[in-house]
Amino acid sequence: MLKIQQLKLSVVHTKQELEEKIQKIIKIPKKELLCYKIIKRSLDARGGKLQYVYTIEIKVKKETEILKRCSAYVTKSDRVIYQFPTLGEKKMQHRPVIVGTGPAGLFCGLMLARAGYRPILIERGQRAKERAKSVKRFWKDGILDIRSNVQFGEGGAGTFSDGKLNTLVKDPVGRNRKVLELFVEAGAPEEILYEHKPHLGTDVLIQIVEHIRKEIVRLGGEVRFDTLLKDIQIEENCVKGAVLEDIKGETEILSTELLVLAVGHSARDTFSMLKKHKVPMQAKAFAVGVRVEHPQEMINLLQYGKEYPSVLPAASYKVTRKTKSGRGVYSFCMCPGGYVVNASSEAEALAVNGMSYQARDSRNANSAMIVTVTPEDFGGTDVLSGVEFQRKLERAAYQAGKGRIPVQTFQDFCQNTRSTVLGEIAPCIKGAYQLSNVREIFPEELSKALEEGILGCEQILPGFARKDMVLSGVESRTSSPVRIVRDERLESEVCGLYPCGEGAGYAGGITSAAMDGLKIAEAIAKTYAPCYDYR
Repeated sequence: MLKIQQLKLSVVHTKQELEEKIQKIIKIPKKELLCYKIIKRSLDARGGKLQYVYTIEIKVKKETEILKRCSAYVTKSDRVIYQFPTLGEKKMQHRPVIVGTGPAGLFCGLMLARAGYRPILIERGQRAKERAKSVKRFWKDGILDIRSNVQFGEGGAGTFSDGKLNTLVKDPVGRNRKVLELFVEAGAPEEILYEHKPHLGTDVLIQIVEHIRKEIVRLGGEVRFDTLLKDIQIEENCVKGAVLEDIKGETEILSTELLVLAVGHSARDTFSMLKKHKVPMQAKAFAVGVRVEHPQEMINLLQYGKEYPSVLPAASYKVTRKTKSGRGVYSFCMCPGGYVVNASSEAEALAVNGMSYQARDSRNANSAMIVTVTPEDFGGTDVLSGVEFQRKLERAAYQAGKGRIPVQTFQDFCQNTRSTVLGEIAPCIKGAYQLSNVREIFPEELSKALEEGILGCEQILPGFARKDMVLSGVESRTSSPVRIVRDERLESEVCGLYPCGEGAGYAGGITSAAMDGLKIAEAIAKTYAPCYDYR
């Protein structure tokens, strides 16, 4: 196979034009191009000229001759094909248990199920469709289910997000591509295999996670919903079982020697339980801030120009600034054509997130504008000090909005004045909101950093810091506030305990969490043999 890079075409082009451009670059007639595959496509809007830039794999008969006569942009394909490891030989007495059905847990479970391990997956929340109904009721009436909400339930926190699938994780063994291929197998559009910034949207993700769960069950696995990990049984520093609690409060002990903790970044009760057992953990840096909303058409014009073709998707942006004090302020989880959502998971505490549907067709773009905080900002030496810092902000947000999402214009944020009226931008929000003073939620040092950083973004995107930009608070769940320590075998100091994904501190999004799920499945498979006669 050969690879063509930097193949450029107008954003409005046909399949025939793409094929003709391939033939022109490699200088062969159509009949000699056996097949081709799009590996990557990105949008280049530099210089006011909109064009797609492709990386293409091709299959031809005379590769050596073509390589000699073509430019440096035509090379041998170096794409890595993912390989699951040869299975180990160590015997297990019980089935492996995976806690959490977010991307880390689901993809770990799927790979183990395909290899014959018949895993048992535990999820405190509901099945995806039931969960979606519960979340909609919460957005409508404000009555929170602390076990099944935007943070907890089948699909994890990523289900109620934009569904972005791009990642910055280095990938020498092909896990990224494998994750995308598994998504396609589960019903995702094939375009995610090559789009530079692929996304799925909440409506599509719900269908996909259900498909993955059904595949795990078909292969002999088991998925239990409304089931909370209450405790872990540890003997001689090894996992012996999981103490589970159902929706009625009844407990059960599930024996296992392998426990994968893919619990998500909001499993604060699990972190407390691990601390009780003295499982090694570390407080880690994360980021907090606000959601900002702009008209999507404004972002489109800034990114594409005045006469952009309608075939282009809703435009995104990425901005970052450094304040005079040295703090970094940056956009995160940008949702073109999206909604700000009430993402709370604890009583009398409020957190927000961003979400898009597949169509990305709401009138507003939203993004988190956040500032990094470190253990030095939290105060104290407790490993869970970051959790308490998040809670303090979320309780302040709940109070500021009187139980609703607190909303403020940027002008009022800068003046530290409660908003009483909005400007031209009407919020696109899932859940009730209340005009408030969002600035009061934060320590003044962070508020100043956010103000300075947002004003600085005006230099990157003119109009970004407009007075009537809508701010909502508080964006506090950007990543896990702790890291559950694991060694080179991806195992905790407690034998048989495998920290996994974003909640354990090893991922930062849907794709990276799913990739970490694959890594844990590989680590288990390298050591243990599937057993078809579990007790």
